[in-house]
Amino acid sequence: MVSDAYRFVLPILAVAALAAFLRFPTVALCLIALAGFVCFFFRNPERAIPSGEGLVVAPADGKVVAIEPEAGGGHRVGIFLSIFDVHVNRSPIRGRLEDVVYKRGAFKPAFTSDAASTNEQNVLTIRGTDGSVVVHQIAGIIARRVVCWKKPGQDLERGELFGLIRFGSRVDVLLPADVSIRVTLGDHVKGGSTVLGGKA
Repeated sequence: MVSDAYRFVLPILAVAALAAFLRFPTVALCLIALAGFVCFFFRNPERAIPSGEGLVVAPADGKVVAIEPEAGGGHRVGIFLSIFDVHVNRSPIRGRLEDVVYKRGAFKPAFTSDAASTNEQNVLTIRGTDGSVVVHQIAGIIARRVVCWKKPGQDLERGELFGLIRFGSRVDVLLPADVSIRVTLGDHVKGGSTVLGGKA
């Protein structure tokens, strides 16, 4: 579980304890169940990070909802995270974080086609030895907070944690033109371990 969970879990448990003290056991049990779900949401399972040159791994758990060509070459792969998916985000490549740009926007359902361009998001540019990959942390209709723990200039390993999105969201990855896609629409991917694409 990542540390961001404590700001939610501790107040819930405090209110649950108060409810128990005031002899409202049903309320206390519901709050304890809610705290358990928050812990589940902020879980951070270990992942086996694949090795190999030129591989790009999924930055998040979820369902592949878009594979679209980009102007100038390359592809955008969109991953929708339901409220039951792991919500920590991982670097798709080894490289240096060149830039993090926060963009204000709407809070449309993250699985819709225009969410990637209109919703609130962080845009991260990661430059590796074989080129750059751009990652969009996109807020959804429930998710109202995109979090990036890293700063420009920091080095990232493939599969390293860099942030999260709270309570349902989307993560898009812009892959260079020389990376061949290895997933299809509808695939369920795991952050840090599923290979999205690789260089021939």
